[in-house]
Amino acid sequence: MTTARTATPSTARAINDRLALDLLLSHGPLTATELRTLTGLSRPTVADLLERLQHGGLVSIVGERGEQRRGPNARVYGLRADRAHLAGIDVRNVGVTFTVADLTGRTLATAALPVDPEDPSGPPADFPEQVLRTLLETARQAGADELHTVAIGAPGLVEPATGQLHSTDSLLSWHAELVAALRTGLTGEVILENEVNLAGIAEHRLGAATDRDTFVLLWLGHGAGAAVMLDGRLRRGSSGGAGEIGFLPVPGTDWLPSKDDCDRGFHGLVGSRAVCELARRHRLPVPGDADDAAAAEAAVLAAIAAGPTGEAFLDELAGRVALGATAVCVILDPGCVVLGGEIGRAGGAALADRVAERLAALSPFQTEVRASSTGGGAILSGAVLTASDAVCRDLFGGG
Repeated sequence: MTTARTATPSTARAINDRLALDLLLSHGPLTATELRTLTGLSRPTVADLLERLQHGGLVSIVGERGEQRRGPNARVYGLRADRAHLAGIDVRNVGVTFTVADLTGRTLATAALPVDPEDPSGPPADFPEQVLRTLLETARQAGADELHTVAIGAPGLVEPATGQLHSTDSLLSWHAELVAALRTGLTGEVILENEVNLAGIAEHRLGAATDRDTFVLLWLGHGAGAAVMLDGRLRRGSSGGAGEIGFLPVPGTDWLPSKDDCDRGFHGLVGSRAVCELARRHRLPVPGDADDAAAAEAAVLAAIAAGPTGEAFLDELAGRVALGATAVCVILDPGCVVLGGEIGRAGGAALADRVAERLAALSPFQTEVRASSTGGGAILSGAVLTASDAVCRDLFGGG
């Protein structure tokens, strides 16, 4: 027979402290009365925890509020945003961007180091060291002497058990070198995550799927990928490969993909090069010579602006996207698919509605299709959220 254990006073205090800190993080500054209302705790308990948290340097008095009450103004308590600093990094084929933020996730500074993806020699040999120096200098300029946690989003497989980055056809050699340099050169915790997974986290917490605990983000950019969120948890698979939908064999390609090449898989239908080729075939403008994600995004926007002239292009693109979405839905039945990445974001409701129509004819399950609403910084937003969660676990305690 199992008997329930009563929480010890120290455990109860830790639980109450974490509850109050989480509320201050999600709601912003609050009065003691507001904390009592939100937590259901007694006046003495809230007074004690606020005293503890102030003594521990996590909370401070940030103002007063008394416009709607008689008597002395009520003190307003807020998190010490400068208690810890963090950073999110987005590693792409076209360069590296990063954001430095405070404990609350508020952006303090941003910077970017571009790379020419058409240069066969790649970035200079000391590029990883350049990124590290720029990150640290940006942090110092933002008032951060050190970074508590840094979260990095990169293409490739991130093995859940070890955190190691493994190659797919989208991983360049300097990506792994950069991750190694950051892990060596930074004193704080370094978290590595697949970049599409970070975008999925941002979509769940800030974007089009805030009301869904189960959904799939279908990333349509330079390549195709997916982030799988089931019951509020990101699912990575045993090797970190969940969502590598670019390798999915689909009709419409010349042959089957291989383990080293996804050009003949779903990627070959909806990747940026394929979208640019499709746009040219429909006589839509495609800027520049490079068939990159930016060019594909511009082509989709041009199709929408063209009105009836661009509808045939959007119809064909939606049919292609629906093939991959159907495979996801008949296996996972997520109930919601969000179209993200440069192409999905540019397509907006015009593309999402077309994909939903075709998906309804292919899949036996009812599935809502939405366009991403996190903007172009989804990966960075997800990285900052991931780093902030790690900082809070360390400073606040608990899970």
